[in-house]
Amino acid sequence: MSTLAIFGYGPGLGAGTAREFGRNGFRIAAIGRDLERAAERVAALRADGIEAEPFAADITDPAQLSEVVTRVEGKLGPIEVAVHAAAAGMSIRAESTRAVDAASLELPFALKVYSSIELTRALLPGMLARGHGTLLFSSGASETNLQPYLANMGVALGAQRAYVRQLAAELDGTGVYAGLLAIGALIQDSAVQAQIDAQPELIPDGLVLPRIGNAELGAEYWRMYTERDIVEVEIGF
Repeated sequence: MSTLAIFGYGPGLGAGTAREFGRNGFRIAAIGRDLERAAERVAALRADGIEAEPFAADITDPAQLSEVVTRVEGKLGPIEVAVHAAAAGMSIRAESTRAVDAASLELPFALKVYSSIELTRALLPGMLARGHGTLLFSSGASETNLQPYLANMGVALGAQRAYVRQLAAELDGTGVYAGLLAIGALIQDSAVQAQIDAQPELIPDGLVLPRIGNAELGAEYWRMYTERDIVEVEIGF
């Protein structure tokens, strides 16, 4: 049985991906900041007959990220597929592009750029040695569709996209695949959806965000993993 590790496991993208891969014979490592919350989400997977284990780590901390990779592989074996699903709440958004400064970029870059790089550095040597493996990353709409109220995230997502594209080009022919899923809709059951539903003033007046189910996202990640033919995929735009 192969192992899928989801870094930044949540009720939206993480849960949808875990169920899709779990139904297809993968064991799941659910990695989140809070072990108790991760354990609750793992219990829901186990209730559906999916083998899963919870792990706690702040993946924006390189030491914790490296250590949790060691723990996951020590318990579940080599990570065949890694999904970088870490996302930020609306509270970190910039008011406008002109309001973006170095401080407002710290957390977006830690979440989407630096941790993506550190995750790759932790997993890639083993995948290359085995001759196979998959690194899947998640992005959003603010890099593709300009959203001034999410400008700082858009800057970080642009950097992440450049990194993944370069990585994928260098991995061509190695047996290791890297792909980026850009999600242009609000994910149903996600923490951000709950936040926006509770505080609609967080988004500009008149803006209607499309919504997408987490099962559809999980199915798209499965397609990317099995077909391995496209580096960048957009969904929900």
